[in-house]
Amino acid sequence: QVQLVESGGGLAQAGGSLRLSCAASGRTFSSYAMGWFRQAPGKEREFVAAISRSGGSTDYADTVSGRFTISRDNAKNTVLYLQMNSLKPEDTAVYYCAAKWTSVTFGLRRGYDYWGQGTQVTVSS
Repeated sequence: QVQLVESGGGLAQAGGSLRLSCAASGRTFSSYAMGWFRQAPGKEREFVAAISRSGGSTDYADTVSGRFTISRDNAKNTVLYLQMNSLKPEDTAVYYCAAKWTSVTFGLRRGYDYWGQGTQVTVSS
C-alpha cells in the first residue's frame, strides 16, 4: 500500500498561484503513476493532471492545460507536486492526489488505487 497526504491548499486571488504537494509513504513511490483530481461542491470528482511513474509523460485536463504543471520527485522526497498558476474562481475545489500501480504511460485519467484525504483550494474573484 501507499499512503498519501496532500498539503499546500488555501485561499488565493484570481490570477494568483498555489503549489500543492502530496507526500507519499509506503511502497516504492517510483512504481506508481500519480494523478491530481478535484471535486467542487455539488459536482463530481474530475481529473486534473497525471504523470507517469518516471515523470516522462504527463496529461492535463483541457480546463487546466497551460496553467497547471504536475511534477514529481522520485529521488529524494517522494513527493508529487501541482503548480497552479493563473488561478480562476472555477478552480475552487478540494484537490486529491492519487496513486496507480502501473508502468504504462497512457490511460492515466482513471483507475487509481490509493487516494489522499484532500486539500481545499479556494480562489476569490
